[in-house]
Formats: sequence, C-alpha cells, structure tokens
Amino acid sequence: MLDQSTKNIINVTRYILLLIFALAHSACNDQAGERQTYILTTGTTSATYYPVGVALATLASARDEAGFSLTAISSAGSLENVKLLRDNQAQFGAMLSIFAAWAYAGEGPIRNPQENIRSIAALWPNVEHLLLKSELVTDGTFGDLGKLNGERVSIGMRNSGAEITGFYMFDALGIDYVQDLSIAYLGYGPSADALQDGNIVGLNAPGGPPMAAITRAHALLGNSLTILDVTQEELDKINWEYPIWSFYEMEPGTYPNQDELIRTAASANVLVSRDDVPEEIVYQLTKLLWENLAVLKEIHGATRSMSLESALQGVPVPLHKGAVRYYQEKGINIPEHLLGG
Repeated sequence: MLDQSTKNIINVTRYILLLIFALAHSACNDQAGERQTYILTTGTTSATYYPVGVALATLASARDEAGFSLTAISSAGSLENVKLLRDNQAQFGAMLSIFAAWAYAGEGPIRNPQENIRSIAALWPNVEHLLLKSELVTDGTFGDLGKLNGERVSIGMRNSGAEITGFYMFDALGIDYVQDLSIAYLGYGPSADALQDGNIVGLNAPGGPPMAAITRAHALLGNSLTILDVTQEELDKINWEYPIWSFYEMEPGTYPNQDELIRTAASANVLVSRDDVPEEIVYQLTKLLWENLAVLKEIHGATRSMSLESALQGVPVPLHKGAVRYYQEKGINIPEHLLGG
C-alpha cells in the first residue's frame, strides 16, 4: 500500500506530464499569438502549496481559452513569496493570510507596505501542527512547548512562514524560545527524519492536512508522537493582534495511529496576485480555480475543505478586480473592505 508521500509524488508527476503535453499543445497556438506566461510561487515540495500549485499551473496552461500560461515554482514559503511578488519575479503566490496582511500594511517582518498585493481567494485552512514526543507531553496543549528545558525543536526553514508564525505564536503564548528551547531550522521532511532519529523532540509544521511529512512521522513513530491541542485561552492569546485563527478539528484517522479528535488552530491560506496583472487574466484564473475544484481535490486532501461559498473567508486584503468580476457573476456577497482593489 502506498503511503501519502508516495501518492503525492505520483499525483504531482502525473500533472507535470500533463503540463508537458499542455505546453506542447499551446506552442502550436503560440504561432498564431503569444500566450503570456506568469509565475505562481508556492512553497517547499513537501508542503501543500506546491502540488496544488503545479496542478493549477497545469490546468491553466492546458486551456486555450484561458489566454495565458502559468508556471509553478517552489519556494521557502510565505515570506519569500511576498518578496518575489514585490520584485515581480512572480505575479501570483500562495501565502498565509497573516503574511498578506503584513505585506499590505508593512507590518510584522515586512518593513515597507506592498499596497500592490491583491487577493484572489481563500484556499484551504492552514492548520497548526505542533508535534511533541509523547513522553514530554503534560497538558497536551500548545503550552507544553514552554516546558521543555532546552530540548531541541524544529521551527521550520529559515525565513519560512512556519518559522515566522511559529515564533509569533510562541511570543503570544509567553514561550521563551531563547531560554527554554534549542531551535532547529529544518523543512518539514527533514524535521520528520530528525524526529525519527531522535535529533529533535518536537516540530512546528503548519499546513493543510494530511501533510506528507506528518503522515510519515506518525506512521513511523505511532503513539510515541502527539499533535498538541489548543485551548480557548491559548487561541485568544494568539489572536491578540490579528484575529485570524480559529479552532480546527482533525478527525480521527487524519494521520496514521491517530485514534482521537485533535482540536488545534487554523488560519486561511490565500491566493494573491500583483495588482498590475491584467483583469482578464485574474478573472480567468479565478474561474479556472473554482470550476476545476474537483480536479484539485484529487491532488491533495487539504483542498477538500475548499468551496466557492467560503472563497472569501479569512481574506485579509482587497480583491483584484478580475476576482471581483468573477464573484459578482456568481452572486457571491463581497464584504466592503475587499472591494476597491
């Protein structure tokens, strides 16, 4: 039986092959008129953004009526995606909602406002996975990470969304990660390996469940690994500045050897663009996203929570005009603060 990581690789490979055929097909059309190619920046290859981004790029490049091609690239995550959009090295990007808010306002780790960022859609929830060796669990909640007396925990890759939001939550919870923890800066896959090898005792890995690296860690370590819950008090502390996190329940069986419901926290992942991308292009991409949702749901389980009805939930910055046009056509109520983009 194939594990989730292998299945994800197979799915991505399938769509890369489709992309090759799509590009070959579109090349014939390019003789009559050039199709502009845009860049979609995603995340690390072991996270959720990447396989979904590859699938979306494949679909866009295969559709003649879309009028453009899309190339998905991997990145370190949300912060790098903000920079790539700023420098016009990418025109579309996936990121955590808090990074979109920070970028638009010039707050948090982003010094200068990037008022050219526009939202397209809320994607799947970005679910907090705070894992700890079961032998070190006391209350079973996020606060347990503040009781480790210098044990080594992976926060995520440097400059990744995982690292920055992880430290943001630690600060909000009063966890002194300088004194109480030894921090490792590892990607999700290497973090799972380090857990198995005993080089770390816990990790921070936000993403859309089921995540391949977390699936692998649970399959290998079984009941010796615990995903921590969040309490109402802890959630209130995390939301002190940006009230974008809410409770998220992971049903039993989401991961191997998971017999009980896990109540953690989640915020929205968002698809964004630069405001200078033509309205028609963004309209076509928004249409492509929602009209091919069934295809995307075959790529990664995280997308199964996506729906047109929830397309604007947790979206923190104004919509692109092309997205506004699509949602108005579909009769979606657009909050006032998302208009004017």
